[in-house]
Amino acid sequence: MSAHANTYVPKSRLAKWFESRLPLVGLVHSSFVAFPVPRNLNYFWTFGAILIAMLMSQIVTGIWLAMHYDPSAANAFNSVEHIMRDVNYGWLLRYMHANGASMFFVAVYIHMFRALYYGSYKAPREILYILGVIIYLLMMATAFLGYTLPWGQMSFWGATVITSILGAIPIVGETIQSLLWGGYSVGSPTLNRFFSLHYLLPFMILGVVVLHVWALHVTGQNNPAGIPIKSSKDAVPFTPYATVKDVFATVVFGIFFAYWIFYQPNYLGHADNYVPANAAVTPAHIVPEWYFLPFYAILRAVPDKLGGVILMFSAVIILAFAPWLDTSRVRSANYRPIYRQFFWLFVVVTILLGWLGSKPPEGGYVIAARLCTAYYFLHFLVVMPLVGLFETPNRLPGSILESVTGPGKQVSGSGMPAGAAAAPQTKG
Repeated sequence: MSAHANTYVPKSRLAKWFESRLPLVGLVHSSFVAFPVPRNLNYFWTFGAILIAMLMSQIVTGIWLAMHYDPSAANAFNSVEHIMRDVNYGWLLRYMHANGASMFFVAVYIHMFRALYYGSYKAPREILYILGVIIYLLMMATAFLGYTLPWGQMSFWGATVITSILGAIPIVGETIQSLLWGGYSVGSPTLNRFFSLHYLLPFMILGVVVLHVWALHVTGQNNPAGIPIKSSKDAVPFTPYATVKDVFATVVFGIFFAYWIFYQPNYLGHADNYVPANAAVTPAHIVPEWYFLPFYAILRAVPDKLGGVILMFSAVIILAFAPWLDTSRVRSANYRPIYRQFFWLFVVVTILLGWLGSKPPEGGYVIAARLCTAYYFLHFLVVMPLVGLFETPNRLPGSILESVTGPGKQVSGSGMPAGAAAAPQTKG
């Protein structure tokens, strides 16, 4: 998995025999123990480990819930109630899974904004970044499919609205729609298809995550300064330095996650989903989960149905082109004073789109959504190319070590500033 030299040396005869036939321990050692990481990484770099922990939580709880779930329109809602009321700790598993989806997206959005701020998409990490965008697309598909499974009012009508807009796609739209429906409208065949895909996609995500980690260990990690490792003093071993930080951050995030499970388990959901699906009664206000709201706002900002669908999908796909749209040679926005202001404006606009997606599509909300949608795309298509050409970046540090200690200071082999390892001797 790692492009770096394997320093693992087996000591026992059994270990040597096993390593000569399947160098698994050496692979783990070179990738997660001796792997060099920049010494200036901050806690934003722990969200990769947090996301892996959340993915495993979702897979484990999902498998357990699937043992008790009935994917039929007649019984799906009641099977969820059965899980909540009759299955031992079923309420805990369901709340972990439902709120885990939201926590997964909290972590992934922080991870994505960090990559955009620090330029982690630039050469030689383009493939690493594109794999991340693919994971995000698979996450969105998995979350949408899972949202329909409780078969409450919001699940049913959310599935109806989203699958209906696919029919606007020329040539293939109606075919895709009928394949998803399994008939002429959303019903039991639709639910069966969605359940099967929802069960399959997390394992596809896991496979792409393995490729993502592999690509990371080939190119090495980016860092807040955005400069490469130039000497051994710029890096520290992954274990224990990065491992301890990852474990600590994962525990803190787990406490945050536990708060939502035990104190606000239904806050991020919708009350209408506790009402059985009814095709004859339309909810007053159909909204998706909060993590889809920015794209839902973009969809509704365009009066033309096909145009809205194109822009909604383009808002995700355009992320994959960031390595080529950004013309600056400097990675980190810490050293790009003009781009940094535009980046934070982009963050505010994205959050504002999320808020607008939860509002009725009328009056000033639509106008604001159109303005925010325009800036969303202008950020990638205009701001990133032009600012990179005309901006004068601040002076970069000469090395990662200098970004930590400041110019002119050295670090001894112990990781302490040179001369600080031992106090000077004095007489008498």
